[in-house]
Formats: sequence, C-alpha cells, structure tokens
Amino acid sequence: MEAKQRILAGALGGFVSTFVLSGLRKGLAAVGAVFTTAPEQVIGRLEELGLLEAFSLRARRALTLAAHFAYGTAIGATFGALRRTDEEPESDTAAELQGDRDDMVTEAAVGATLGVLSWGASWAGLLPIVGVHPAPWTQKTPRAILPVLDHAVYGAAWGLIYWILTRRRA
Repeated sequence: MEAKQRILAGALGGFVSTFVLSGLRKGLAAVGAVFTTAPEQVIGRLEELGLLEAFSLRARRALTLAAHFAYGTAIGATFGALRRTDEEPESDTAAELQGDRDDMVTEAAVGATLGVLSWGASWAGLLPIVGVHPAPWTQKTPRAILPVLDHAVYGAAWGLIYWILTRRRA
C-alpha cells in the first residue's frame, strides 16, 4: 500500500477515533474525572495571550472543537504514515481467519502504543514548552493518568479502524 493511501486511511481513522475519545471524555466528565482537554487548554492559552478577543464564546467553542478534530485527524495521518501493511492477499481458510484476528489485535495494540507516544510528545513535551499546562510529573496522578488512558483508547480505536480500512480482501 502506498504512503498516500496509508496517510489517508490514518487520517480517516484519526477523525473517527476522535469521536471515540470524545465519547470516553463525556463519560469521564459525567463522573467528574476529566479536567480540561488539550484543545481547551490551547484555546485558553490563546485567550490569555489576547489572541481571541474578537471571538464570541460560541466561536471559541467551535474553535476548540475544530482544534480537537484537526489534532485527532493529523495524529491519525501521522500514524498512517508510520504504519506498514501486509501486502499478501487474504483467503478464507481457518488459519487465515485466525491471522485476521491476530492482525486486528496487533493493530489495536500498536495503535494504543502510538496513542500513548502521542500523549508523551504532546502532554509531556510540546504543551508544557509552550506554556499550555505544567508537565505531567508536576501534576496530581489523575491529571496525568487520565490523558494517558484516553490517548491509549484513541490509539486502539485508530488501530482497529486503520486495520479495517487497509486490510486486503480476496
């Protein structure tokens, strides 16, 4: 599979996985476990800098949502660029079907790993450097652990969606 196709499949997987992440966050927010998200923190930082003074509250919310999905889509595209796919055609034998299940589990695990790595790059690297929030090791445990969890879920969902989009059918 060509890089362009992998990137496109990755971007689509990232977009859809952002819905999965959003659902998880809504559930965690309902029990009071989620704090502000990275896109909310970025928009908050832009507000602190006075860069969004002309924007209404509704426009800021739309900007936060757009930033959330743009980030999820861009990360998914990056994941797609990093992944390779098996070019062998599939068949319907029992061994091949077991291989499909194994491949699906592998993609979910790889996706979860990539999700956690993206958390590390963003939450532990980029966002503290630009002053959006403090480094995770300076925060209380739930503030650092929950974003790791939701990035792992995002990545696992991405891996499954990517697997569906890229597997070859006989």
